[in-house]
Formats: sequence, structure tokens, C-alpha cells
Amino acid sequence: MTVASLHQLLHAAQAGRYAVAGLVVLGWEDAVAFVEAADDTGLPVILQAGPGCRRHTPVPVLGRMLRHLAEQARVPVACHIDHATTLEECVAGIAHGFTSVMIDGSSLPLDENIALTNRVIDAARAAGVSVEGEVGFVGYAGGRQSRVTSPEEAARFAAETGIDALAVSIGNVHLQQEKTDGIDFDALRAIEAATDVPLVLHGASGIAPATRSILARDHRVRKFNIGTELRQAFGAALRKSLADQPSSFDRIELLRPTIAAVREAARDAITGIGPARVIP
Repeated sequence: MTVASLHQLLHAAQAGRYAVAGLVVLGWEDAVAFVEAADDTGLPVILQAGPGCRRHTPVPVLGRMLRHLAEQARVPVACHIDHATTLEECVAGIAHGFTSVMIDGSSLPLDENIALTNRVIDAARAAGVSVEGEVGFVGYAGGRQSRVTSPEEAARFAAETGIDALAVSIGNVHLQQEKTDGIDFDALRAIEAATDVPLVLHGASGIAPATRSILARDHRVRKFNIGTELRQAFGAALRKSLADQPSSFDRIELLRPTIAAVREAARDAITGIGPARVIP
């Protein structure tokens, strides 16, 4: 069995000075592609079920599906609930086999964020499940604007929760389709000086691969959430499949070519932030 907790993956990444890819799952084909990419590279991966995924597919189904894939993998795989905003969402994930949950209290005042996070941690620790939290606010391209993480708030949050991983806002943006150079390294260094917890960057598709590599190997960013660039690979492959097979109406036949395309995109994402030397 290769199912792992987020704590296990990030502890190893901390020791090895690399980061692990949190890959956003929307369905069976991309989940398969992500695990195949992890096996191909010999590197661990985190399968993430975000709010959109959970609206489309029930959590009990997702838990069984992702655990099945993790158990077949040759490398450690964590199964992660992403951007839960309530204790109930996290408890449901824990009950259905997820090894990690993110409780996103970033829209709350700090005291309330800490209190909510601690309630989740109490439930998760009893089940051996890891917890990720967020301080500051990571905004959305074309949507709500970011709020940069305060080092003082990050330090207090980490100290009062004992969180396994901390998502921070330092210029990263969700759903960014184009690569940018918007990372505030001064803000990152201030957070690193104030905390010792593994850091997470959401919206990593908008960060140039070379910058992601620097953040992983020269800083304490241990997890990158990557979704948009993988969905772009999926969409391009699906459009080509539809064009190549205009008379087909079999969804399995039409979707099959997306697996290889997403696998290649995932391989690039995984290796770009992994150890400097990769053993396939």
C-alpha cells in the first residue's frame, strides 16, 4: 500500500529540499493520468478533490476512487480534500478515506480561523489525517483580489494550531492561465523567518516553472497546487479527439486520448519541483 498522509510527504520534502505537486482532480481520466505520471517519475503526488470536483461527484465515491488509485501506485500518494470551509466537509472527507484535508478559513477573522482550524485538527488527528490551513487570501484571476499573508498572523496561526501545512498568499493567484513573475520574494522570506511550517502555494499554474523550481529548492514551499495548466492540456486533447473522431459518440473512446496528454503535463509539473535528481 502506498497511501500516505500529507505530513509524511511534506516531511520528506522538507528533508530533501523539494516540493510535492497537489494535482487537481476533476474525474477518473485525470486522476489516472496523475498517478501514472507519479509512477513514471518515481515521485510522490497529492490527488486533490476541490469544491468543483465534490459538487460533481459525491465524496464517498471520490474517496474510494482516489484511495484505489493510491493503493495501486508504486510511489506514495496522498488523497486530499481541498478548500473545505466547514468542519462537516472535513469530517466527511476523513470518514471516506482521505488522508489530508484543507480547512480554508482565510475569509474569517484570524481568531475564528484559528478556532475552526483547531476543531478540524482535533477530528483529523484522531484518524491520522493531516490538515492544511490558510492565512491571508489567495485571490482569483478575474475575481476576488488577494490579501498578502501577514508574517505575524502566519506565526500566530502556526503556533496556535500546530498545522501540518500553511497556504500563503505572496502574489500567487487561482485560475491564472498565463505564467507571471508576480511572486513577492520579500513577503515569502518574512513568512519563512516567522514560521517553520511547510508552506503551500495555491494557483501555481500562474507561476513560471523556473520560478516554481526556485521556490521549491531555495525556499520552504513544499506543496504547489496545480490545476489550470492540467485542465488546459485536457481541453486541448479532448478537442483534438473530437476532431479526429467526428463520428464517435462513445465517451470512453473520446476521452481516452486525454489521459496521455494530461500524464505528460503532470510529469513536467511533478519533476519541475521535485528533487534535483529523479529516479524513474
